[in-house]
Amino acid sequence: MTRWAAGDIVDQQGRTFVVTGANSGLGAEATKALVSAGANVILACRNVKKGLAVAVPLGERAEVRRLDLADLASVREFAESIDSIDVLVNNAGVMGVPMRRTVDGFEMQIGTNHLGHFALTAMLLGKVRDRVVTMASIMHKIGTIDLADLNWEQRRYRRWPAYGQSKLANLLFTYELHRRLAASGSKVKALASHPGYAATNLQSHTETIQGRILSLANPIIAQPARMGALPMLYAATVPDAVGGSYLGPSSMFETRGYPKVVESNRKAHDETVARQLWSLSEQLTGVNYNFGG
Repeated sequence: MTRWAAGDIVDQQGRTFVVTGANSGLGAEATKALVSAGANVILACRNVKKGLAVAVPLGERAEVRRLDLADLASVREFAESIDSIDVLVNNAGVMGVPMRRTVDGFEMQIGTNHLGHFALTAMLLGKVRDRVVTMASIMHKIGTIDLADLNWEQRRYRRWPAYGQSKLANLLFTYELHRRLAASGSKVKALASHPGYAATNLQSHTETIQGRILSLANPIIAQPARMGALPMLYAATVPDAVGGSYLGPSSMFETRGYPKVVESNRKAHDETVARQLWSLSEQLTGVNYNFGG
């Protein structure tokens, strides 16, 4: 895995990927690398115009379809348009945004980052041949899952703990999905990744002074998005990547560098909370997973 880069992706000809949030940042870089390696990529984007700006220069193996993870009706419509795929990459997300709610009434960060992807994965799982990769973050370490108030209806909203909760949920979901797939005898894998501190447009959407400072600091201290996408690409393409593993950058504090297997915190491995979050997520989204094969 030492200094593994996009040029090391094995031939992906004949394989189809769905990449959510592929219109910019990490998703766009991952899409470019996958197409370059021979894959067909469906760019699942809320903003189709921006998605086309990425897809058109890549040629006929890149296709844009609309997906708004903050709207379960859009998630269902997108899922119904898919016949079969090899890999689902749950990459899209929002970070540190002001208090807002999704179309279905969920707090925007947990609704987009976790519940939208949870529902999408449920609807597509029977059509996935190889693996599901979900984007987490080192910020999962500041998160706590509040099962009694997942959507910030009773507490005073705090954007960064809300973001941390959503990213912790991504890891709890991945590990629980891996356990359930393994128990069912499925050959499909579930993995997670994080980009370290990568220069993307997420910071510019916080509508705060912190966001403006982060955006200005990006060119100086953040690694390029093409480097931040490497752990996700490794998780999505390396044939012997282990289900249930978590990939991130290799440097100290996991902020930058080439991909390696990394560790999440103790909360991410709480199987009781993972099962409870799974049940609550099914209840909130109205989806049910089928592991019957």
